[in-house]
Amino acid sequence: MKTKIKAIALALALALGFGVLGSAVVASEVKSLRPTEASQPDAPPAIYKVMEGTKHDRAYRQQPPLVPHQTDKYEIDLKVNQCLRCHEWPYSDQEKAPKISDLHYLDRNGVRQDTVNGNRYFCKQCHVPQAEAKPLVENKFQPATLNTNLR
Repeated sequence: MKTKIKAIALALALALGFGVLGSAVVASEVKSLRPTEASQPDAPPAIYKVMEGTKHDRAYRQQPPLVPHQTDKYEIDLKVNQCLRCHEWPYSDQEKAPKISDLHYLDRNGVRQDTVNGNRYFCKQCHVPQAEAKPLVENKFQPATLNTNLR
């Protein structure tokens, strides 16, 4: 019985030994899939200029309007939303800014509220500045056109 246990222990030790050596050989043959050395940092992403002051057409129905100005320094958190300083209904006439849609004041049950609903409070989830950037991939996308068949 003891010889059987010793034989099994020896077989396990040999198997583990070959497994470690085998994996070391395989690990040394693995090469990086990156085209350059990992020690070289990637190039920084391009910074594109925001197309300011122009009204942008929508490319499809229900597309949130694009913002014609910079928004990267706008503070939007649970206490402050700088977008509302110009676009909320009491201020939009004074600032000559587009007024927020009335849909932004409805809660999920369709009840009108006096303030922007929490589901629509974080403007930059949907509304983004339009930049002069090339598409990431080639595509044949065409903006929607008015079609009388869609009505």
